[in-house]
Amino acid sequence: MTDKNKKCIIITVIGKDEVGIVAKVATALAEDRINIIDLNQKILGDEIFAMTLLADRVGSNLSLPEITEKLKASVKGMSLEVTVQDSEVFQYMHRV
Repeated sequence: MTDKNKKCIIITVIGKDEVGIVAKVATALAEDRINIIDLNQKILGDEIFAMTLLADRVGSNLSLPEITEKLKASVKGMSLEVTVQDSEVFQYMHRV
């Protein structure tokens, strides 16, 4: 697959660390054929969970708002903030 065939998104998940966060997010993405390309997660100060994820949504029919809602629903009841952005917009907004 060439880069032209990808529709990449940046997902961030931040909040209180709990068991199963990565599994719930990965499962929600896989259910809609969204492929995880890269994932970076860290526990800050023994209790704050922070994850940044790059994913390709070319195989999914969901819009960005629909993906956001699905991910938020997947971690409902957990103290987490989830954001989803188009990677091109993210790169444009955060260029140096």
